[in-house]
Amino acid sequence: MRETFDVAVVGASGMIGEAMMSILEEREFPIRSIYPLGSERSAGSTLQFRDQSVKIGLLSEFDFSRVQYGLFSAGASVSEVYARRAVEQGCTVIDNTSRFRYEPEIPLVVPEVNADVLTEKDHLIANPNCSTIQMVVALKPIYDAVGIERINVCTYQSVSGAGRSAVHELANQSAALLNGKPIESEVAPRQIAFNAIPHIDVFQENGYSKEEMKMVWETRKLLRDESIRVNPTTVRIPVFFGHSEAVHIETRNKLTASDARELLQQAKGVTVVDDPQALLYPTAVTEAANRDDVFVGRIREDISHDLGLNLWIVSDNVRKGGALNSIQIAEYLINGTV
Repeated sequence: MRETFDVAVVGASGMIGEAMMSILEEREFPIRSIYPLGSERSAGSTLQFRDQSVKIGLLSEFDFSRVQYGLFSAGASVSEVYARRAVEQGCTVIDNTSRFRYEPEIPLVVPEVNADVLTEKDHLIANPNCSTIQMVVALKPIYDAVGIERINVCTYQSVSGAGRSAVHELANQSAALLNGKPIESEVAPRQIAFNAIPHIDVFQENGYSKEEMKMVWETRKLLRDESIRVNPTTVRIPVFFGHSEAVHIETRNKLTASDARELLQQAKGVTVVDDPQALLYPTAVTEAANRDDVFVGRIREDISHDLGLNLWIVSDNVRKGGALNSIQIAEYLINGTV
């Protein structure tokens, strides 16, 4: 008989939390009992799971000794208070916030990339940033084959990366502008409708934003290579779901576009859509949204660098960039396979 588990979803009413609930059901995760949890604002409301209404419980009153797994996605300040408490109560926590990602003793995991770092002793595991996840899934096969010296990446990130309020703001601004009405910007630092904003998270002393530096720190930790040079620019664009990235890499040894394409076609979690003559390339809306894979196209050799390759990478930031990756980590802990 298949072993089943009790699972808590912290932040269940948020976009990632709702996706977690949905994906747990879609993938037939072996759940005995599920406990969606939230703040006083969301506690008492209901969500659907396996054709049943499940009431959201109050996080501050929950006893985590009742569950074996806790999927956290309610913000770093919430994880700061409750994640270690849950671990102390015997729960294995997979945290989708930024709170623990950069602590050396806590594993940062993308299952297709570095699941082998996990041990039976790991009961607090960090989920990387969405923009980093999709990039490293695509780059890991190339890194293993020929090494990577340097990554230049420009991201084009959907508003859902900033939460439900940002999705509503884009919709409201777009409607207002199309009807000749004034707009308000409360979530994004500038008008997001029909615009591109080169500003995600707070700016650091070095001139890069924190979102950009996340890609530097996390890529090195995930690939276990502090020598990789990463030069990111992150941009918010008026797309609801799905992040896109223009990635330019310099490899340690020569890899042709044809060989890179073949490597990626064999890679787990990657779908190659790459036939420019037939106008085939992935986009966030037509390929990535509501799907689980990382999609790669526009694979070509860099005409300015002998060891350069260019790739276009898209993925659903709410699914693979958040909820799905967390659940895949739990699946690996249970099954030992990706």
